Amino acid sequence: MTPAARSQAAIDLLDRIIAAARDQGAAADTLIARWFAERRYAGSKDRRAVRELVYDAIRLCGERPESGRAAMLALVAARPGLAETFDGSPYGPAAIEAGDSVAVPGHAPGWLIKKLRASDIGIEEQAALLARAPLDVRVNTLRTSRDRLVATLSGAEPIGFAPDALRLPHDTRVDQLPEYAAGEFEVQDAGSQLVTLAAGAQRGQHVVDLCAGGGGKTLALAASMANHGSILACDVDRGRLQRLPERVARAGVTIAETRLLNPNREAEQLGDQAARADIVLVDAPCSGTGTWRRNPEARWRLTRERLDKLVATQRHIMGFAAELVRPGGALVYIVCSVLDDEGAGQVQAFLDVYPGWTAQALTLGAGTPRGAGIRLTPLTDSTDGFFVAKMIRP
Repeated sequence: MTPAARSQAAIDLLDRIIAAARDQGAAADTLIARWFAERRYAGSKDRRAVRELVYDAIRLCGERPESGRAAMLALVAARPGLAETFDGSPYGPAAIEAGDSVAVPGHAPGWLIKKLRASDIGIEEQAALLARAPLDVRVNTLRTSRDRLVATLSGAEPIGFAPDALRLPHDTRVDQLPEYAAGEFEVQDAGSQLVTLAAGAQRGQHVVDLCAGGGGKTLALAASMANHGSILACDVDRGRLQRLPERVARAGVTIAETRLLNPNREAEQLGDQAARADIVLVDAPCSGTGTWRRNPEARWRLTRERLDKLVATQRHIMGFAAELVRPGGALVYIVCSVLDDEGAGQVQAFLDVYPGWTAQALTLGAGTPRGAGIRLTPLTDSTDGFFVAKMIRP
């Protein structure tokens, strides 16, 4: 592909991504993979170059652009050398004209910037939320040790505050490594590992992972419990939950079972779990503001109305989760968000409604106290953004 053809490809992909963000369609990674699957002629260098152009444009534009061309022209303004690729050639973009619409650079939509500022996420933190994410993995201590993987994985570096975390070079083809196939590690951000450790899961306990998804935290909990005890992994998303059995088998986990729940019938379907769990982990659905490094177009999807619905859903989940905790047990609340609406404010609202419950002080080795919990951010901790709090039932 010529440089002009690469720019046009980026524009075409951005048009699809913008439409999907507006209509709650497929994620950018999925759309890019589909696009290249239809164009086998594009070589690896072309794919890498186009992908970088697309993500650089997404990260640059805070508001959802009106078109892919407008997003790319914003990138041209930041990198004038790209202008020569708008040459009007058969496979390139039309020449730039004075009246062309150009997207406005920014970290997020205006209303969301106000929410971030209200949560003490300043301009440097906002910029860090959009930086390139590292590649972190969690050593599966049921299969191996961190020292052994450091010795065998090229470029692996331990992460001090997370005892089972390694950081690998960006270009590592994880799925092609024999250690991955053998279940010796899982891809998981160091922050995600750390907030799971906040649960303090131990051998012999009964744990309910209430929003298990694909099961990353379920596997981490099982390792913390040395594969002794029981874990009930639940979710309302059949597709995500169906991935867990294969991952469980690869990791050598034998204490986890799954349960598919129906929305708004969770309490009924979990009746047999009432007041039984030592720990209920709620990795609640959220805005994902802490994961923009991996999904920068997510900020184009978020609206005030969607955020309000997410906050209501989080409150609903915490309500029936509390009934599953045994007296003296713990409810661990996690969101991959840096907004107080979903983090510190949500936990305070829970404590106001449930008298006698107390927030346990957490010492994680990273993060900053925020309300009754701890917040991790890319700028401060070099992790994805998370909030975690641990509440104890009287």
